[in-house]
Amino acid sequence: MPAVTTAARAHADDLADFVAASPSSFHAAAEVARRLTEAGFSTLSEDDAWPAQPGGRHLVVRDGAVLAWVVPATASPTTPVRVFGAHSDSPAFKLKPRPTTGRLGWLQAGVEIYGGPLLTSWLDRELRLAGRLVLDDGTSVLAATGPLLRLPQLAIHLDREANDHLALDKQTQTQPVWGLGAPESADLLAELAREAGVDAARIRGYDVVTADAARGAVFGADDVFFAAGRLDDLASVHAGLVALERAADGFDAEHIAMLAVFDHEEIGSATRSGAAGPFLADVLERVRIGLGGDRDEALRALAASWCVSSDVGHSVHPNYAHKHDPVVQPVLGSGPILKINANQRYATDAAGAAAWNGWCDAAGVHSQEFVSHNGVPCGSTIGPITATRLGLRTVDVGIPILSMHSARELAGVSDLHDLAAVAEEYFRR
Repeated sequence: MPAVTTAARAHADDLADFVAASPSSFHAAAEVARRLTEAGFSTLSEDDAWPAQPGGRHLVVRDGAVLAWVVPATASPTTPVRVFGAHSDSPAFKLKPRPTTGRLGWLQAGVEIYGGPLLTSWLDRELRLAGRLVLDDGTSVLAATGPLLRLPQLAIHLDREANDHLALDKQTQTQPVWGLGAPESADLLAELAREAGVDAARIRGYDVVTADAARGAVFGADDVFFAAGRLDDLASVHAGLVALERAADGFDAEHIAMLAVFDHEEIGSATRSGAAGPFLADVLERVRIGLGGDRDEALRALAASWCVSSDVGHSVHPNYAHKHDPVVQPVLGSGPILKINANQRYATDAAGAAAWNGWCDAAGVHSQEFVSHNGVPCGSTIGPITATRLGLRTVDVGIPILSMHSARELAGVSDLHDLAAVAEEYFRR
């Protein structure tokens, strides 16, 4: 296996910064917007008029989702679009109403399970709280704590069979501790309000989740591994962001380059900021109107467009090889993956596979294929949703990882860099 390059290591370090700045979907969207603003993108509001001419770099944020695009100066009403899609949310625990709880001298957080986390992986880790607070005047502010909570595991002395059958009760054994005292004299939301610099009494609503407090790290022989929370799917968000930052300079392609980061993929995408909602369709329509296009021209543009749906997939696991296809076995460090499923749980077809392999060849990147074991159900992505909603030709890709849906997932350093390289080629080509 080739050595990890200096560029790949720098990319991993940048990803560690990005993950640390993005403990919730709302923070991820804000961080994408911040970085692209520094790269010369202008932020548009959905309730304002948008520019009505070719050229320009723009972005719009809707809750925990963000779309950003570059329009070539030569764009016309039938100019196609290249969408690189990913999602900003990850499995976690989400604060319930009246979240300050506790008993027996302990302060605890009332949480419910968001998505499908690997529950035991959250034990004995320092956790953050992060999300948005909506105040009494309707404004929304981001808030994030440092290490604050922990789900302490029961000692082996009190459950001698824990190594044989550890399973957590989703109600009684997933409520983290965050302090000592009586719950009636404490206020968990006040901790978030303090971090956001607002009065806790002004909070009227909140969307707050947990995140691993540990920073992402490179490790292993020859620095081949990268571990962090929320790699599903911040690894793809970051790859698309880096690619768009780079492609935007001197952009002269014959298509519009667009990064689409959706929220709520882990719970089905059926929200106003999810891939099954109207966000992408709304923005594409407004961009087309700005180019002077009518419905016929918009449909012609879509017919020539592409969506690359990027999400993580499973690397073959050395301790559980029987859970994987016996022939198609992607592994960390051998390149990004092309995701294939006969029942279209992934949107890849022959045309999409050919296109993806062409972009990889042009970028000088080796790609692997991924397909599930016939006896293990296959997950899905935003790919089939986007293809169904808009009729976009769509291909599902990503990077191979281990420990998917763990509080801290494992990726290959070179794969992270290679995915961004292919995404940049896709935007430019």
